[in-house]
Amino acid sequence: MPVQKPISSVNDFVVRFANVNGSGSASANELFARSILRHGVPVSPRNVFPSNIQGLPTWYEVRVTEDGHLGARGGVDMMVSMNPQTWDKDLASIEPGGYLFYDSTKPMPSSKFRADISVIGVPLTAITNSTYTDPRQRQLFKNIIYLGALCALLDMDPKLVEQLIGEQYKGKEKLLSSNVHALHLGRDWALQNLKCPIGLRVRKADKVGDRIFIEGNSAAALGAVYGGATVCAWYPITPSSSLADAFAGHCKKLRHDPQTGKAKYAIIQGEDELASIGIVIGASWNGARAFTATSGPGISLMQEFIGLSYFAEIPAVIMNVQRAGPSTGMPTRTQQCDIISCAYASHGDTKHVLLFPEDPAEAFEFAATAFDLAERLQTTIFVMLDLDIGMNHRLCRPLKWDDARQYDRGKVMTAEMLEEGRDFGRYLDVDGDGIPYRTYPGTHSTKGSFFTRGTSRDRYARYSEEGSVYADNMQRLVRKFETAQDMVPRPLQANAAKPTKYGVIYFGSTSPAMDEAIGLLEARGHHLDRLRIRAFPFHSSVASFLADHDFVYVVEQNRDAQLRSLIVNENGIDPVRLVPILHYDGTPITARFIAGAIGDHQDQLQVTPLRKVKS
Repeated sequence: MPVQKPISSVNDFVVRFANVNGSGSASANELFARSILRHGVPVSPRNVFPSNIQGLPTWYEVRVTEDGHLGARGGVDMMVSMNPQTWDKDLASIEPGGYLFYDSTKPMPSSKFRADISVIGVPLTAITNSTYTDPRQRQLFKNIIYLGALCALLDMDPKLVEQLIGEQYKGKEKLLSSNVHALHLGRDWALQNLKCPIGLRVRKADKVGDRIFIEGNSAAALGAVYGGATVCAWYPITPSSSLADAFAGHCKKLRHDPQTGKAKYAIIQGEDELASIGIVIGASWNGARAFTATSGPGISLMQEFIGLSYFAEIPAVIMNVQRAGPSTGMPTRTQQCDIISCAYASHGDTKHVLLFPEDPAEAFEFAATAFDLAERLQTTIFVMLDLDIGMNHRLCRPLKWDDARQYDRGKVMTAEMLEEGRDFGRYLDVDGDGIPYRTYPGTHSTKGSFFTRGTSRDRYARYSEEGSVYADNMQRLVRKFETAQDMVPRPLQANAAKPTKYGVIYFGSTSPAMDEAIGLLEARGHHLDRLRIRAFPFHSSVASFLADHDFVYVVEQNRDAQLRSLIVNENGIDPVRLVPILHYDGTPITARFIAGAIGDHQDQLQVTPLRKVKS
């Protein structure tokens, strides 16, 4: 009997599956998450997988939370341990009073367990081997059998799981019946041999509402479709490849002419990332809305063409699904580590617009908005996703689109305007906002722009190496970047319940954990105003927020405090007032980590030093 009292919780716990990549466990683990959703209980799953094809450890974590927290919590209440390689590490991660579920076909020495957890052994291999003879079937159905056992242990409704299996194998009756059979093999064994349910239970609720369950990459790809993108040029790289694949899938449904059946889009795999962004810039120069999907190493290769987009002022959209770097780094781990490399991408003096969505819903919205911004500002726009958003399913509000919305093509001079004798200078600022007029090539037979280049030129696109002409053009680009401040999504501020001189800034996929961490901090007596940054350049409200607080914590997922550096550089603020809260081991940041790091710093600030007593 465990010394520690077993954890008892309904609709509020974390289950982690420890498997081996290539074992077929991913679909069963996702089925588990979706089954709980069918009970009306919110879940937040995260897949931690290796970059090789087969054989290395993989983990799938499902956070079950009726309160709707969508960030990683930290800690594991039940470990489903299917990988001997990671047994010790997995065992150590279980909360005191938690549960270990394992394959008990082969006896394990008592030294391999902990006294403060409940151990649940199910002879999965024995059950599988006695039922199936085919080696692959044994491997695959073992996963469904442990899912069936979990149904009994957690008091889940098996009919809801059967319903999902039926949807997955609709029209494939043989697969449907065999999976349902495997599910009940595990459930029946658990009911007959174990005390069911355990302290962790799933109870039907109605807390999901109208939210949808979708990956960020798929949502961003759909946003590109609705945003008017007709060209996608890309080169495969984890974790962005599924974004391009999703765009192709959405286009097959939505971008074929209903009369002729012809495709109204082009998807091109370049020979590398540099070629891909070159195709995007070429397509955009000719009037198409085009984008590429990549990750950090791809951004490094694209630098020269990004500089061309900036200096020649050609629209482009880059969906950057960030991963852990540098170099190959950890291709299947998440980070927010491309902030500086994208903000100042290419050589020379450059500044680029970055958008920071927090979830799939904003990924959809910001992806669509990026094409308007790219054409309005005539430059590259980065949509800064990361692996945590892009490749994990997340509950979010329904994706919405206004059918009356018109695309913002920016300042485009028509043939009629040229024929009327309008003064057309390709790099002439006529409105004081730094944005010149452009023409699509071939707009007029003799007037307008037909080609461009990345060398210095005057306001009328005439080649010039005069210093004053170059400086005039570079200063106009600064004005254009300042104009962008009021075009990009504004920060969202939430004030603490009590007046406070402390604040916190965060962005992107850090948001769900940050939202939960605020409650944990308040429980410790710490109150912070918070500001979620959604874009760069920073809106003026960022400087105001900084001015209103003595200390501001900047929470981000990289080693070098890149957002903090950007804030210091762009606002001229004393860096001492910005306290970095950094998480960069490749796993998603947790609410416990944030609350612990900020809470410990707050405790130190509130300690009153002892005064020296005069004798």
